[in-house]
Amino acid sequence: MNSRSLKSHILVVVLSAFVAAWRSDPAPALAAGEFRQALPGYAFSFPHDHYAHEEFRTEWWYYTGHLRAKNGEEYGYQVTFFRSGLVEARKNPSRWAPRNLYLAHFAVSDIGRKSFRYFERVSRAGVGQAGASQTEFRVWVGNWKATGDGTRRRLVAGEGAFGVDLRLASGKPPVVHGENGVSQKGEGRGHASHYYSLTRLATEGTLTVRGKTLEVAGQSWMDHEFGSTELNPDQVGWDWFSLQFDDGTELMLYLIRKADGRPDSYSAGTWVGADGRAVPLKLPDFAIEVLDRWVSPRSRGAYPMKWRLTAPTIGLDVTVIPTFPDQELDTAKSTQVVYWEGAVKADGSVAGRRVTAKGYVEMTGYAAPFRKKL
Repeated sequence: MNSRSLKSHILVVVLSAFVAAWRSDPAPALAAGEFRQALPGYAFSFPHDHYAHEEFRTEWWYYTGHLRAKNGEEYGYQVTFFRSGLVEARKNPSRWAPRNLYLAHFAVSDIGRKSFRYFERVSRAGVGQAGASQTEFRVWVGNWKATGDGTRRRLVAGEGAFGVDLRLASGKPPVVHGENGVSQKGEGRGHASHYYSLTRLATEGTLTVRGKTLEVAGQSWMDHEFGSTELNPDQVGWDWFSLQFDDGTELMLYLIRKADGRPDSYSAGTWVGADGRAVPLKLPDFAIEVLDRWVSPRSRGAYPMKWRLTAPTIGLDVTVIPTFPDQELDTAKSTQVVYWEGAVKADGSVAGRRVTAKGYVEMTGYAAPFRKKL
């Protein structure tokens, strides 16, 4: 994320939880098999809201970042953990019944070589194979894990000759997106998520690429989102942007696309000042203009590949370009979604000041309309 504000998958296809939801207290009583909806009035409480929220059906913890090795090489990375509640399992009174499915994605973008590698995992929460704690920050799928406290994290993932072992420290407080505790994604009660971000995480550690381990440092972004609904039938996908500017500000935007090609009126975003102050953005506060496209040789999806982002209320006018085009994932073994998630760079102006940025873009629904497979 992202709408790193939307995603849902396998046995509830977790990537459509950019349309997820979060918690509000006190929680209403739920019948067996029911999940809580994301509704207005939710009051975030940290560090508790960093933890798992099993009363909601879909949840994910999403990390992306730009890293630089001591030899000057530049890389992007993504590590995402998904939790998907299993409806029938929740009706089973046995304490041994696995109630959640856990999935994870790990990707490395080698910017200099224009090389992209990704990996995926899926596991039921049985015998400690995967899980997410409700009492501390700990989520894992096998030996891939994210752990830590409210301000410091450790992120570990790897497969074969690729891996990350990173330490992340938050430079700003959590940024809550939306209004009144919810990020609304469509018409209707509960068509929303509880969604917040850590928009600037100082990052250091090691990155292993093609068997070579490098010391790296850079900046990361974290999204945490949870809810219980999916995209509406006329919503086919989304474009999500996260940008970290060189003046200490950040931007998150997501554009939900309708079947007729128009942007959904629930598309939204947040501008984060250098002091951490958050400014919510709605259509028509911002516009996203596609300037170029790239066609995947595998999925034949025609993805936007260059954008102009404008937001007159904050004086934003920037051009965003991927570090290279082919950063597409086909997650048939886990979330069963073909999507584009890649490292980008940007330049332009904000309030008349020249700025540059690094970030990530996620796009779903271009290879096929975003829908559950199971």
